[in-house]
Amino acid sequence: MSETPGTSRRGSVRRALVAVLGTLSLAAAAATAATLPANASAPTPPTGWSQVFVDDFTGAAGSGVNTTNWQYTTGTSYPGGPANFGTGEVETMTSSTSNVALDGNGNLLITPRRDASGNWTSGRIETRRTDFEPPAGGKLRMEARIQMPNVTGAAAKGYWPAFWALGAPYRGNYQNWPGVGELDIMENVQGLNTEWATMHCGTNPGGPCNETSGIGNNTPCTGTTCQAGFHTYAMEWDRSTSPEEVRFYLDGVNFHTVKANQVDATTWANATNHGYFIILNVAMGGGFPGAFGGGPDSGTEPGHPMVVDYVQVLQAAGSGGGGGTTPPPTGNRDAYSAIQAESYDSQSGVVTETTTDTGGGQDIGTIANGDYAVYKGVNFGSSAATQFYGRVASGAAGGVSGLVEVRLDSRTSTPVASFALANTGGWQSWRTVPANMSSVTGTHDVYLTFTSGQPADFVNVNWFDFGH
Repeated sequence: MSETPGTSRRGSVRRALVAVLGTLSLAAAAATAATLPANASAPTPPTGWSQVFVDDFTGAAGSGVNTTNWQYTTGTSYPGGPANFGTGEVETMTSSTSNVALDGNGNLLITPRRDASGNWTSGRIETRRTDFEPPAGGKLRMEARIQMPNVTGAAAKGYWPAFWALGAPYRGNYQNWPGVGELDIMENVQGLNTEWATMHCGTNPGGPCNETSGIGNNTPCTGTTCQAGFHTYAMEWDRSTSPEEVRFYLDGVNFHTVKANQVDATTWANATNHGYFIILNVAMGGGFPGAFGGGPDSGTEPGHPMVVDYVQVLQAAGSGGGGGTTPPPTGNRDAYSAIQAESYDSQSGVVTETTTDTGGGQDIGTIANGDYAVYKGVNFGSSAATQFYGRVASGAAGGVSGLVEVRLDSRTSTPVASFALANTGGWQSWRTVPANMSSVTGTHDVYLTFTSGQPADFVNVNWFDFGH
């Protein structure tokens, strides 16, 4: 979904770091996912990858999306941005459940509608998070299982469904496209049995990335058409290769790759030195459909939804490049030595990033209500631990605070220790906070859980340990 040039406020970019896996395993997993039933959950990440975002779109039929994960974009443009979203599309985006709703069977429906006067409405949602990017030397994968609007021929004129991502600096600026980058993971027009995948970058018009067309390729859906069945669409951004590259996949098959050496270094850096946010939408009309016959017109049928089974984001670390700390063998973590927060065995919602705290290394961040990290095999010995110490920092906004909790052997067990935290002066303004703890002996899996009455991030953690 090409925008027109725009320069956004840049939020802090927080990087997730996970273990490594080769592309072939992920491709096989994606191919398997393509055969799952319509209401399948997102597949478990392959070994070496960590899931840093997921939405399975579970909920009551007719309900809206989870607004902790997503925000609605409404109207015909961003505030102060180019008209018709810079593409010439003709619909008005709404947050109405007639346009954006769950189907009650684990799917999201984005449905274009036309009123009696011929005016079109549709839906566009974006992740609230804008920090999706690979760690240094690692990989990031954005993936969704989607059935395109099941309409073809003259009835499909003007349909333009898409699963894509924009560079974080675009949000709030809307005048810095295409320099900040755009990754079109799946686009389709006119009900054709074709997926288009494109990277946009550089300057417009023309420039090193051939704007407004971008650097793209296309491929047909096989087995069932793109419209008649679900397929898995994915993008893998790989910083472990030289040159760095962005790969696009349909049902696990890589059909388009953009390498950093295809453009000048400045263009690549401007498009990739920040995180991205994800967008799902169905546009009607605009430049892309215009290149294939135009529309919508009086023969276009409204009411055919794009059906999204799940969206997930995975990350993996590169060997030797920002790989973090390898977790010690189960049962071999010493409760009384600092346990590095980034050495988790599993997690939900947290990412790793470089820390400026004494000693350097990494911390975990983007931590909000409901997030957690698991550290297996922490040995407390036979002399009871009664103190918990957490090395934490917070740049949370005023009024935002939360609890850092310790639970044993289950994420839902009663906390044995906790402390409250609000703003410490910045996300890298560190302090060690002590808390009393129920007496603990033996070896346990330690769950750090995070609870807050607000949805905003409230804490970073560098390390923790225990005392007698």
